[in-house]
Amino acid sequence: MRDTRAEDWAAGLEAETKKPLTRRAKILLWLFALLVGWLTLSNASWLAPAPAGKRILIADRGVAQLSSHVGVADPTCAAARIFPPDHPYIENSLRSLRAAIGRDAGMIKFDVAATKDGKLAVFRDWALDCRTDGKGPIRNRTMAELKALDIGFGYTADGGKTFPLRGTGGGLMPSLDEVLADLGHLPMVINFNSRDPNEAELALAAFAHAGIDPNQPRFAFFGDARVLAPVRAKVPKAWAMDPAAARRCTADYIKFGWSGWFPASCAGGTIIVPLNRQWAFWGWPDRLQARAAEHGTRLLLTGPRGSEHGGIGLSKVQQLTRIPASFTGYVWVDDIYNLGPALRPRQK
Repeated sequence: MRDTRAEDWAAGLEAETKKPLTRRAKILLWLFALLVGWLTLSNASWLAPAPAGKRILIADRGVAQLSSHVGVADPTCAAARIFPPDHPYIENSLRSLRAAIGRDAGMIKFDVAATKDGKLAVFRDWALDCRTDGKGPIRNRTMAELKALDIGFGYTADGGKTFPLRGTGGGLMPSLDEVLADLGHLPMVINFNSRDPNEAELALAAFAHAGIDPNQPRFAFFGDARVLAPVRAKVPKAWAMDPAAARRCTADYIKFGWSGWFPASCAGGTIIVPLNRQWAFWGWPDRLQARAAEHGTRLLLTGPRGSEHGGIGLSKVQQLTRIPASFTGYVWVDDIYNLGPALRPRQK
């Protein structure tokens, strides 16, 4: 006897599929199609207006020596982990900041720390032991004492067998006053490593002493929200970015940007776009750039997240190929020495 169960099941399935859709189902399908179409068009980068301006490379610490980030923790001495140098520059010195401009940096970023005599020294570590021939916290020294140190003393690429920059950094730690006197006509980022608002007050006083108005978009101040409080109150046109606020804004945009609604947390703030997560940002790049411009928000493209081999910025020439040609925001660069000139053919 023939088993007709499979045939009956197939016939039933065919009959079900031939049933006309109910009115409710048709409405739901139309609504779904409209939603997909609206989301696609509202976030379509190719439909956005062409962005104005050009991308700006931020040279972190000027022309700096690169170091390995594998296994790095807070006490790690980065100067003792550098790669074999391909240039003679020492980070955060006037020479390195000038050289960064010559390598096509559109903005120079440097770190500051308060001194015992109320100045701001340009130096990134809390202590002097790692990079210099000095000892102890930088904030326990006067600017004159810091000037006597060799800021290239501790750099080594072979575990301490040789020190290629030792003896070349004597007297090269600048004060913020010196940087403003020499390079104050350029766009710059001042990074505060402390949480003391007094350091921001010292920075604003240095601008006043130099006769430079810091209340301009070409100046930026990065640091904890507490240290940035005087900056936001007194120079609102400058770019003030604290990492916590930037992370909150970035997360909010990823969550809600699909709807076309721009998060309030991003108005006047900063959206951080890691190189390897551009796909996560709705309307990237041109639609997002248009939305950001409308709300006074800056876009900061950084190096890839999740990699233990890199720092915050871009450090490999091949990474440049992953930057959209139409991107006109800021690009954080760790290795301006090699990456800056590599972009010249693309910008012609």
